[in-house]
Amino acid sequence: MVFSSMTFLCVFLPVLFILYYLVKGVRLRNFLLIGASLLFYAYGEPVYIVLMIISTLINYFFGLLLVTEEVKKRKLALFFAVLINLGLLGVFKYSDMAVETVNGLLGTAFEGPGLKLPIGISFYTFQAMSYVIDVYRKDVAVQKNYFNILLYISFFPQLIAGPIVKYHDIQEQIDNRHADPKRIAMGFRRFTIGLSKKILISNAVAIAADAVFAFPFAEINIISAWIGAIAYALQIYFDFSGYSDMAIGLGHMFGFHFLENFDYPYVSRSIKEFWRRWHISLSTWFKEYLYYPLGGNRKGKTRTVLNKWIVFFSTGLWHGASWTFVIWGLWHGLFQMIEEFLPVKRLPRLLGHIYALLVVFVGFVLFRAESFQQGLHMIGQMFTGFHFTETQQMLAFEQLTPIFILATVVGMIISMPILPNIQMRIAPDSSLEKVLLPMTYISSIILLVLCMLSLSSGTYNPFIYFRF
Repeated sequence: MVFSSMTFLCVFLPVLFILYYLVKGVRLRNFLLIGASLLFYAYGEPVYIVLMIISTLINYFFGLLLVTEEVKKRKLALFFAVLINLGLLGVFKYSDMAVETVNGLLGTAFEGPGLKLPIGISFYTFQAMSYVIDVYRKDVAVQKNYFNILLYISFFPQLIAGPIVKYHDIQEQIDNRHADPKRIAMGFRRFTIGLSKKILISNAVAIAADAVFAFPFAEINIISAWIGAIAYALQIYFDFSGYSDMAIGLGHMFGFHFLENFDYPYVSRSIKEFWRRWHISLSTWFKEYLYYPLGGNRKGKTRTVLNKWIVFFSTGLWHGASWTFVIWGLWHGLFQMIEEFLPVKRLPRLLGHIYALLVVFVGFVLFRAESFQQGLHMIGQMFTGFHFTETQQMLAFEQLTPIFILATVVGMIISMPILPNIQMRIAPDSSLEKVLLPMTYISSIILLVLCMLSLSSGTYNPFIYFRF
């Protein structure tokens, strides 16, 4: 594990922030951020920091090899760059899964290597690949300063759990950026919002989600199954969007601008819309670097369908070394295909929302399940579990604590774009805006204090996207 949350909030971040603005010049600030990022990663991964540095060196040198007009050499360099990147990811993330799959198919008993998964390897591998591919396409100039590549890949706010920052979105900011007091304040506010999502909402509902998914099969009925499904849907959204908010906020505080990663996905009326709003950095990465190179929708209907299946298979596999993740990806791919032929957009607004949420919630049950069997059982109980023994009732209603109910209600409310809609109605520089703006910063300080009190109490604090 990386720095403890309290160490990060009370020591690492304040000290780094002060030093950053005491140092003059972007080059020295870049070195400071590199050192801090490597320290941040090495604190919990002292061995695998070597792997990350090797990854940056490999992609840096392949970028240099791409500076040639010989088409064959450029294609060969790109091929080996992608092969090595995916090879490293495959060895450390998927080797055990591959061995288990072979054992299951052939009845053998081979032992997997049992390698510990390097934190954030899926994120920084995809970032590194985006650099090499952008250079190959001549969308960006090759970066001759290795330390700029190292900063791009290792920058601590988005290193552990994203968002996936593509090189062409950040290349100019590495050498030229600025943060004034207003932007720093906005970054601080965004950071505390993300921290609050994680600590005050995700952690609160996670207790119920973990409890339900640990129930024996016989003790799950329709009530507990839906409690678990809703709790996990809120947990994963506020965990991951919270981390993305923190990364975006910290980026602002140090002069960087990262693109948004979530756009209220639970208000979607179709699965296509859901993927335009959920984990935007991953879906756009696959669109730019996999879907379009495969031909996109330019080679006929059959090829388009095949390309989308490949993308969603890859999306599921990217999330984890388990076939439940792959099935989750294919589940979403299935409904993407269905929406190609059925007029889902024509459904009444309410029915569209219900349809999308049902597909998403069922998918997340598969995503969370420890096995395909458990996932199918949970889904079955969500729709047919009309049996109510005393034990089942007791276990279900034990999860409905006041904290869980409060976190669920608040989570549902802020999963909808209510506050942005209110903000849009307030005229800039109006008297109301001048009153409300300071209140948002005061609220941020209060939320930060509440988060720190929660963390200091040693309450349940998982970061589920670390394993991806």
